[in-house]
Amino acid sequence: PKQPKKASTAPLLHNGKKYKIDDLKIIEGVGPKIESLLHAASITTWLELSETAADEIRTILLAESPRYRIHDPTTWGLQAGLASEGKWEELKRLQNDLKGGRLVE
Repeated sequence: PKQPKKASTAPLLHNGKKYKIDDLKIIEGVGPKIESLLHAASITTWLELSETAADEIRTILLAESPRYRIHDPTTWGLQAGLASEGKWEELKRLQNDLKGGRLVE
């Protein structure tokens, strides 16, 4: 029987940085601490993040500390969805319009 394909663990290059598949830090606005909070809440893949409502993410962050209220996860699902689909150029264009994960005019 054929073995199921495993997700590649080879690093991918995005905006000049190397990331592993499902590295949540590829999302503008997510750093190592927020990534660890999301992992603790069983959000470990780009697909899972893309399917999680921004309000639920806010609840996760605020349960850790009120200081996380400055973070705006509104675009994180969209970014994660593009990453999970391998739409790197679209993700790069979107992130060029973001500052700290927020859309800037």
